[in-house]
Amino acid sequence: MVNDLLEGIHFVASIEAMYLGVRAGIHPTIIYDIISNAAGSSRIFVELVPKLLSEDPLLIDFLKSTRKKASHVMDMSKSVTFPLPLLGVAYQQLVHGSSAVTGDGSASPLKVWEASFGVNIVDAAGEQIYDASKLADQLVAESKAAKRIGFIGLGAMGFGMASHLLKSGFCVVAYDVYKPTMARFADLGGSTKGSPEEIAKDVEILIIMVANESQADSVLFGNAGAVPVLSAGTSVILSSTVSPGFVIHLNRRLEAECRQIKLVDAPVSGGVKRAADGTLTIMTSGTDEALHCTGSVLSALSEKLYVIKGGCGAASSVKMVNQLLAGVHIASAAEAMSFAARLNLRTRRVFEIMQHARGYSWMFGNRVPHMLDNDYTPYSAVDIFVKDLGIVSCESSNSRIPVHVSSIAHQLFISGSASGWGRYDDAAVVKVYETLTGVKVEGKAPMLSKEDVLQSLPSEWPEDPIDNLVPIASHSSKKFLVVLDDDPTGTQTVHDIEVLTEWPVEALVEQFLKLPTCFFILTNSRSMTADKAMLLVQTICKNLKAAAEKVPGVSYTIVLRGDSTLRGHFPEEADAAVSVLGEMDAWIICPFFLQGGRYTINDIHYVADSDRLIPAGETEFAKDAVFGYKSSNLRQWVEEKTKGRVLENQVSTISITLLRKQGPTAVCEHLCSLEKGSVCIVNAASDRDMAVFASGMIQAELKGKRFLCRTAASFVSARIGIKPKPPICPNDLGLKRALTGGLIIVGSYVPKTTKQVDELRSQFGQSLRVIEVSVEMVSMKSMEDRDQEIRRIVELGNAYIQSRKDTLILTSRQLITGKTPEESLEINYKVSSALVEIVRRIDSKPHYIIAKGGITSSDIATKALEAKRAKVMGQALAGVPLWQLGPESRFPGVPYIVFPGNVGDNSALAKVVKSWASPSRSSTKEILLIILL
Repeated sequence: MVNDLLEGIHFVASIEAMYLGVRAGIHPTIIYDIISNAAGSSRIFVELVPKLLSEDPLLIDFLKSTRKKASHVMDMSKSVTFPLPLLGVAYQQLVHGSSAVTGDGSASPLKVWEASFGVNIVDAAGEQIYDASKLADQLVAESKAAKRIGFIGLGAMGFGMASHLLKSGFCVVAYDVYKPTMARFADLGGSTKGSPEEIAKDVEILIIMVANESQADSVLFGNAGAVPVLSAGTSVILSSTVSPGFVIHLNRRLEAECRQIKLVDAPVSGGVKRAADGTLTIMTSGTDEALHCTGSVLSALSEKLYVIKGGCGAASSVKMVNQLLAGVHIASAAEAMSFAARLNLRTRRVFEIMQHARGYSWMFGNRVPHMLDNDYTPYSAVDIFVKDLGIVSCESSNSRIPVHVSSIAHQLFISGSASGWGRYDDAAVVKVYETLTGVKVEGKAPMLSKEDVLQSLPSEWPEDPIDNLVPIASHSSKKFLVVLDDDPTGTQTVHDIEVLTEWPVEALVEQFLKLPTCFFILTNSRSMTADKAMLLVQTICKNLKAAAEKVPGVSYTIVLRGDSTLRGHFPEEADAAVSVLGEMDAWIICPFFLQGGRYTINDIHYVADSDRLIPAGETEFAKDAVFGYKSSNLRQWVEEKTKGRVLENQVSTISITLLRKQGPTAVCEHLCSLEKGSVCIVNAASDRDMAVFASGMIQAELKGKRFLCRTAASFVSARIGIKPKPPICPNDLGLKRALTGGLIIVGSYVPKTTKQVDELRSQFGQSLRVIEVSVEMVSMKSMEDRDQEIRRIVELGNAYIQSRKDTLILTSRQLITGKTPEESLEINYKVSSALVEIVRRIDSKPHYIIAKGGITSSDIATKALEAKRAKVMGQALAGVPLWQLGPESRFPGVPYIVFPGNVGDNSALAKVVKSWASPSRSSTKEILLIILL
């Protein structure tokens, strides 16, 4: 029935799309040829349209069969009380199309459709045809070379397009309203300007890639717009998805300038990755002269280039048809999968079956996995289809072509946007059905009992090798462990270890001369883009290499300490390290972290939640807007993250059985047997497992093997033989009675942190002062609004701390993400930098400082508190490091507690605060501030 539902909707959507495209003046065969290979394609479209254009008698049987099956689905929907708005409208259109069919089946539904749409599609198909792809080939062959290109709009698609043009050797000068994006473009070697007007001077081609028609109009004709300063003969490429009518009107306005400004209608399709790779599908139309002037640029950006006859507006008409089908197919996938859930079908199994069924579409295959994973990381947002199907609605109205199914799909996307999901991935339209009916499409793997799983494992290796690890490691040379920590939380399991926040060669030489077993370098690379993280790791490795050459006998193993829930720049950072240090015998992947409840068993990485084990790929961490992933099996995860460079079957594994039954010697033998350049994952379910592996790895190193480790915190303490010690309290540090309040900074947005904050507020009530930072104000509004918000928080914070009130400053809990991982990182940066500025301006010395969240704690330590080095004293709670900042910091001697965003139960944060807090009473000044602010 799920397949029958999809067939019915796709049938009617194909009819609506073809008639709308033909009414727009596009040859139906051209539409078919392009859409069949585009994101708007479906198996029904590919099968139906040729029958439609040739008036194949089998079309009648196709229609009757589709209507009959849709009728059965409608009956079932009534029996299970489940709304099917798309199929309901499609079914009525199927009935309408059948109304001309006589009992003997001699009459054609084409008569009904011709009367409804006012188009004879068979006659249109008989008109002279041309090859849009061959026209494009001719265009490229005859195109003129372009020297200087202006680019306006560095959003998700625009940034990829502009950066690819740079890589292709074009001189590109760009503008975007968002300054950090322009800075990123400048880092790649591009030029930037402060307005569209400045961009437009002296360019041969101006590319517009903005979000909508109003933005396109503004950058061309608004204040400091581009058009008034364009040189005569300049070509303007409009690549935004806009209505054909807008393009036609824009062309007339440019012609009215009487300066031979040429417009090229060139909407694009393919997504962010294809934009950056130069493999987009581009439909283009305009005058022959305009196309010849821009052919070299369009060719550089595209893998498939089509020239559509009909002048400006024709290409956008084809894009409109594609978006009609794409939008309907996403919405129909949501309706189908929700219906499957109501029928108590296993949704993942339904998806597998549908990949081979007639009701399959490209969008079904691409978007349903997002629904199954409940992962709405925005690759293409709900609001995009609110806009695009709005274009379809407007153009169909102007053309008097009824598009019933498209209109319903449009309303579903509008409903999603109105519900607050507009910036979510467009697959989130399924949430409209889920909210309305209570079903859940998400196909989760079964959760396991932690106790049952751990008890099923073999007994641990009988000897604890932890006491012998340091003597073994230092047996033959000064072999140090250098940990590059992508945020400060990597010190969760160590004590009496130094942390550097800067890494000049001289500082590294100083560390090596101290002969430490280990030291940390805080990179904070998780807050950076992949490119910047790679450059940073390369720089540090070069400095380490130079420093080691100045200290005789020194050797070291690099650990890239990363998140135990698999977030971070892998394999980029590992690639960067190898590019400096040379190929390793193996990469070691070991995310086990006992204190955080992270276990790797049978190659599956789990996150413990109370007494359950949840596969990591099913957790909120896997849905991270920047570092999201699908796989819980670490071998599959390596293949996923390396994008197939390292296949699952090429990944070696050290099992718990090997660790517990054969011990360190077997680990050493296994590591020594690996082919050079291998990737090896380590299973572990206890600290003893970790110590056994570390012992075997050290033995392999003593035999000359070199390893690069990507691990969580537990590996570090095992590798250097550190045993845990009890949590540190104020008395352990000899702190005197508190004269000021403590400062708690919360930047982490993960659900666990939100629950911990709620529990903290519940336990402390009015004795805790809470100041919320508006994420929207500091990341999405003007600089004036941002500064006003920062000043408000600083004034309150100073007053509360002076009044001996423990003060919680936290970001608003609603997660705001960008349309791409890069944009999400930029939002994170703006929020983090606001917290830094707040702490930097607070001049009341707190009794203690807690920073919640990895990126937050790093930025607060290095940028707000100006610490260049620190010593890890131990932990304030299991998995929660406590640092003593260096004397150069703003508040030397103040305990700095680095609280990871994903560690501890709901009461963990409250426990730490309770250990450090001091009772106090409200001052008169504080009470007045509360009233006034």
